[in-house]
Amino acid sequence: MESLFKNNNHKEVEKLETLRSLDDKIASAIEKVRMLKEEKQALERRVKELEELLNQKNLEIEQLRAEKGSVKGQLEELLSELESLEI
Repeated sequence: MESLFKNNNHKEVEKLETLRSLDDKIASAIEKVRMLKEEKQALERRVKELEELLNQKNLEIEQLRAEKGSVKGQLEELLSELESLEI
């Protein structure tokens, strides 16, 4: 009878250990999910920042191209005037 009790008790201990192990794994998975969500949010914020920076730089490029066209037009006009003076 005593061996039956010990055997049954051993099985209960194994079940508890299995439950503890499972509980630890679940807690670890929950923590990983939480960390990944935080990392995702941080990365999304960084992507938005970089997109805004890219948009600003694209605007600057367009402004510089417009200035370049304006300066080029002015130079062509000045060269044309110089050519007419030499004739």
